[in-house]
Amino acid sequence: QVQLVESGGGLVQAGGSLRLSCAASGRTLTHYHLGWFRQAPGKEREFVAAISWNYGITYYADSVKGRFTISRDSAKLVAYLQMNSLKPEDTAVYYCGVGIRFSRNVADFDSWGQGTQVTVSS
Repeated sequence: QVQLVESGGGLVQAGGSLRLSCAASGRTLTHYHLGWFRQAPGKEREFVAAISWNYGITYYADSVKGRFTISRDSAKLVAYLQMNSLKPEDTAVYYCGVGIRFSRNVADFDSWGQGTQVTVSS
């Protein structure tokens, strides 16, 4: 079982940047996809971005494409989410999870971390 810990959230003004980290332990992520999701108050958890651990292939939600970049450091077992040009609507708790297939569906991911709060002020 893999354990995930998110960090890097905070309060930022619109237009600013943050970099989130997702540190994994417990097992290798070979053959897995690591995904970032977010959940705003009163809303369902939604897909943000994901990366295939082996090949580094990335995919994004349309709402963040061109602003967010997902990456990973395989040696450190850490994934990152670089968030630029942040908007108030990006405000949410951000979670990372792992899955075994290419998917934007939250049900295809598990081993969620505790989340990290991102708040973007206008």
